[in-house]
Amino acid sequence: MALYLIGSGPMQTTAAFAQLATGTAIKTLMQLKASATASLKIVEWGCSFDGFTPAAPGKVELIETGTVAATVTAFATADITKLDAQALAGGDPVTNLIQVGTTSSGYNASAEGSIVAVRNLHGPQFISNTTQYNFQFPLGREPTLQINGVARIRVTFAATVNAYAYMIVDI
Repeated sequence: MALYLIGSGPMQTTAAFAQLATGTAIKTLMQLKASATASLKIVEWGCSFDGFTPAAPGKVELIETGTVAATVTAFATADITKLDAQALAGGDPVTNLIQVGTTSSGYNASAEGSIVAVRNLHGPQFISNTTQYNFQFPLGREPTLQINGVARIRVTFAATVNAYAYMIVDI
């Protein structure tokens, strides 16, 4: 198994990591779709917000939507960071382990899709628009994303704020 860090945007190079706008409707900040041959364990996830004045907390959730994906900006191979020795020694995670595309793995959803069932991977949270939330699952208790399953970090706020989101996965 190998560890990978995936954020809610393209890999930063000469500019800072891109932030995403939330909104008053449900918005998928990022999603991951497991390949047809590999299941993913979500080791850690989190998000942070840049609100300046405290307001009503936003709703934040980590869910699996079966095989239903939002329409997103697709990740590129460079957007997925290899964290440990096994990942560094392994091949391209996009080719072998994670499905990438506008209806697979990516960020900044423009359409949510028609979800018919949800599996909660971690309890929904109310999070202040001026703070962050990070959660590392206890060893042996990490949720497993099913083969071809889609994991999403979704948010809803009373007023738009900017956000970062990420997942660390074990494949």
